[in-house]
Amino acid sequence: DILCNVPTYKGKVRAFHHAFSTNDCSRNVYIKKNGFTLHRNPIAQSTDGARTKIGFSEGRHAWEVWWEGPLGTVAVIGIATKRAAMQCQGYVALLGSDDQSWGWNLVDNNLLHNGEVNGSFPQCNNAPKYQIGERIRVILDMEDKTLAFERGYEFLGVAFRGLPKVCLYPAVSAVYGNTEVTLVYLGKPLDG
Repeated sequence: DILCNVPTYKGKVRAFHHAFSTNDCSRNVYIKKNGFTLHRNPIAQSTDGARTKIGFSEGRHAWEVWWEGPLGTVAVIGIATKRAAMQCQGYVALLGSDDQSWGWNLVDNNLLHNGEVNGSFPQCNNAPKYQIGERIRVILDMEDKTLAFERGYEFLGVAFRGLPKVCLYPAVSAVYGNTEVTLVYLGKPLDG
């Protein structure tokens, strides 16, 4: 079921190679045996994240992310460089807390970068809140230097423009104990 949107065997192998890194995550999380799901241990006053094994400095890429448990007060999906922290004290939006990461907090629909809120997302009146299990597609375009999101098959828009020409990794950060987050690399995004 995790790989239901990856139609070919080659695509499934590629998705596994682009899954979460067991060596590039907070000590308070572990990557489940399937390789695609992060489990956050119930540690008080900690925000914990993980990056994927492979980052991107060129091309167009898409992946899906979904929560399989409560979001808590902060649940952020996005991208990060290798220099971005994957653990910090307190319950904060770790992705987007510095100039090395960009994130969308699914709890309050805020876009975050460099420790600042860069507006709400999606930009529409009464934007619906994220529902547990709902798949969000993340689209990174390193040619246009943009990060965009889709919910289901609805394009929500470009969230960030002017991304730097550095290697960027899919990443998530979570605060809720025993929550699980799954990330599956899909390959090139479908246009249209």
